[in-house]
Amino acid sequence: MSKYDQLWQYIANNENGSFELTFEKIAGVPLDHSFLRYKKELSDYGFKVEKISMKNQLVKFAKLKAETK
Repeated sequence: MSKYDQLWQYIANNENGSFELTFEKIAGVPLDHSFLRYKKELSDYGFKVEKISMKNQLVKFAKLKAETK
């Protein structure tokens, strides 16, 4: 269990292919350097971090493409 579980669930329920969230809107959890360590958990929910803008205080998330076999 990570402090970002609430954020991961919000992202998993998102229907959009990609979207941005501001630092202050990220699940009520202040974004800090530990986010960089935890962001790898996103792949379990079908998303990845596409870009982090410290200047604009935004994180852009993108849906992972389904594997084709």
